[in-house]
Amino acid sequence: MPELPEVETVRRTLAPALGGCVTKVWTSGKSLHLGREVDASALGDAARGAKLEAIERIGKYLILAFSGRDQVVLVHLGMSGRLWLQRAGAETDPHVHVRFFFEGRGGDIDRELRFRDPRRFGLVTTARRGFEREHPALSRLGVDPLVARAQGGGKSRLAQALVSGFRGRTIPLKAALLDQRTVAGIGNIYASEALFEARLDPALPAKALTTSGATRLARAIDDVLLRALENGGTSLRDFVAGDGTSGQNAEYLRVYDRGGAACPRARCKGTIERAVMQGRATYFCPRCQRRASTAETP
Repeated sequence: MPELPEVETVRRTLAPALGGCVTKVWTSGKSLHLGREVDASALGDAARGAKLEAIERIGKYLILAFSGRDQVVLVHLGMSGRLWLQRAGAETDPHVHVRFFFEGRGGDIDRELRFRDPRRFGLVTTARRGFEREHPALSRLGVDPLVARAQGGGKSRLAQALVSGFRGRTIPLKAALLDQRTVAGIGNIYASEALFEARLDPALPAKALTTSGATRLARAIDDVLLRALENGGTSLRDFVAGDGTSGQNAEYLRVYDRGGAACPRARCKGTIERAVMQGRATYFCPRCQRRASTAETP
């Protein structure tokens, strides 16, 4: 599933679509997330005849805002979704479910913004502009690390959110980190990477995370997300950016999908292990990611 760096990369690479006027919206008529049909009428009301004036992001959700409209379009890529800009009229396939057509200089349609989702776990819907956080999909999301960073004091805010969000929770730290109610945008890849950077055992009960451990984890989250952004996201299977390019961050992952490899941390003689925690593959070094009794060791 595309995580925060991948969704943010899509947002940035869709910048050429800004200012384009939507002349038509098409939907496949097939259901997406939780069997819900895409409301073609609502999408048309939010976009048809208006210019795309902003593309924003909260967690793993993209928000498309159009000029003069009181509704925005929310997009979640799900497990295999892709949102990209391309020339109009190009060959399509049965997995394309939404198309926004943009008017060219001569009045003809010259570009399309397409949403493709073979597994159909994604979401394309509308929300009230200015009140996006009240939409059910966004209302329970926690701190967005990049938004917090842009607003200042991001690491301290994130550390505070981790301490308060994990208080009293007995589930493994890795599972708690995947809970979007505390930190929005972290998925399986970057949870493993951040816990490794912070030297924290993914099986540690979330409630055992100390204040200093939360500070290290907040710093690690910031570092791994920024590194992934610099490398255009992680392309393991389906992910491509809004301009059709693949991310290069897979080459820079330190533990994810590295089971059996030597720990990349200097002077550590451990071996990366793969374990399944609550149905999700987790990668970690059992030697340098210590349990609660030594979790404070830097």
